Amino acid sequence: MLSLSEIPVITDTKALAAFCESLANDAFITVDTEFLRETTYYPKLCLIQIAGEKAAALIDPLVKGIDLKPFYELMTDENVLKVFHAARQDIEIFVNEADLVPSPVFDTQIAAMVCGFGDQVGYEAIVRKLAKAQIDKSAQFTDWSRRPLSQRQMAYALSDVTHLRTVYEKLLAEIDKEGRADWLAGDLEELADPNTYRVDPEQSWRRIKARIQSKKQQATLMAVAAWREREAQAKNVPRGRILKDEAVAEVAVQVPQSKEALHQLRLLPRGSADSVIGKGILAAVAEGLARDPASIPAAKGRGEEMTSSQEAAAEVLKLALKIVSERENVAPKLIANSSDIDAIAVSDEADVPAMHGWRRAIFGELALQLKHGKALIGMESGRARIVKR
Repeated sequence: MLSLSEIPVITDTKALAAFCESLANDAFITVDTEFLRETTYYPKLCLIQIAGEKAAALIDPLVKGIDLKPFYELMTDENVLKVFHAARQDIEIFVNEADLVPSPVFDTQIAAMVCGFGDQVGYEAIVRKLAKAQIDKSAQFTDWSRRPLSQRQMAYALSDVTHLRTVYEKLLAEIDKEGRADWLAGDLEELADPNTYRVDPEQSWRRIKARIQSKKQQATLMAVAAWREREAQAKNVPRGRILKDEAVAEVAVQVPQSKEALHQLRLLPRGSADSVIGKGILAAVAEGLARDPASIPAAKGRGEEMTSSQEAAAEVLKLALKIVSERENVAPKLIANSSDIDAIAVSDEADVPAMHGWRRAIFGELALQLKHGKALIGMESGRARIVKR
């Protein structure tokens, strides 16, 4: 473990500007953050870890008076590649704090999936495999907002970006060797798109599981979920502090239109019906019921059922996906997810990632051939394989 004197911690703007300037000539830098969001809607930035090709440091954003502008300028320097592992949450913080998306970016988690490390491989596993190092995870789940940070915390935090240099270089070499740079392109472009990090309250209903059977219930679900999202954003508290997903689903199914009806809901916290929460729910329900029926999408579970033959086709395609992913040494999730598979089973014209670009080349076309009997799945030497007819 590094001693305290060996761990550079930047606590003022002048030192930060000098350090960022020293990294501006590097081809790439590695970046990570530590944050808290258990009690807030938006993540609270507590620490920034950054390393160049040789130098590395911790940046303390909680020090009074520090201006992170030099760091954010480096994040948008097009001449310096920013390397993250599982970048979305880190980038989300920068979007919330400074309204910027780092560019250009590279995500070693996505790269690892391209190189056959499985779906969403953890950082510890990839460091152990590629950097031949062991990470001390005892400081991982600590309160990063408390000061002073311990030696163990700082050493753990800095190792996240120093090992990441080796991980990046080895994954890049593998990708170049296999000629798979274009396999990452679309996912990296999505990471660099500001829209990836914008939460639209009107779309928040899509993440809630509810047994919706009518347009009235669907309209209620949409309105109540949007109201909850706006409340959570305005108060900067987790969604569940306003109303848990299960309660939103129950409101959508029951469509309560009075305080008395709210009192009958099993999953609504005691006292909510008589509070501002209850008023908000009833106002949202009324708003939902007042919507133009033509603007309400088909209710979940209605009009989307698959026929038995389509369900059978989906099962065959899932097996095909496993065969292809093993053959190509790439994570299945990077090629297609369950929704993609179902969509292809239902329609040859499904507009899903698996039917475009390199994904179509290695899987999409085979999926269509299997659907139409132009290919079969058989066994050879004890292994399943796809055979074209």
